[in-house]
Amino acid sequence: MKQNKIIAVTGGIGSGKSTVMGLLSQRGYAVFSCDEIYTELLQDKKFLSGLKALFGDDIVKDGRLDRKKLSSLVFSDDAALKKLDGYTHPEIYKELLTRAKGAEGTCFCEVPLLFEDGAQALFDGVIVVLRDRDKRLEGVKLRDGCSESQAVSRIKNQFNYDNFNFEQYYVIHNNGDLQQLNKNIGEVLKKLCLP
Repeated sequence: MKQNKIIAVTGGIGSGKSTVMGLLSQRGYAVFSCDEIYTELLQDKKFLSGLKALFGDDIVKDGRLDRKKLSSLVFSDDAALKKLDGYTHPEIYKELLTRAKGAEGTCFCEVPLLFEDGAQALFDGVIVVLRDRDKRLEGVKLRDGCSESQAVSRIKNQFNYDNFNFEQYYVIHNNGDLQQLNKNIGEVLKKLCLP
């Protein structure tokens, strides 16, 4: 019996990963998101205890993570950010893969930091969503309500998608409208031998 595939979907900020995931869901595929799982884990007492052990008791107030306090701790401190990622990312991947393995048929997992984490080997395939830089900037500004310089800074702080060879991965270009994007998704699904 052919094993169900677990495919990662990644791409830079503003590339349209979430839109791709929505279109895959509309086609009937199970989809999972690292960001959604992280949000759910933040409701888990055991997960929050781990964060308290790393960053002190005052990181959690009234049973909830103080996101502002955590952000201010890790924003300008690379060692603190590594500590946070070192704790949260394995927990997120563990939950993500548990859910994905329980899905019927091939499923897709939105993994924003796939290349940063070197997590490609956890998946049966990788789809990279690529979009022209100016369109990404517009997307980030619109979504986050931020300035051009803030959007540029967010893109700069990420993995460099502009100078990477994606030959060994499936690529979806997202520079047209929704109809074109859906067509591009269909072409990649054909390459994956999926309906």
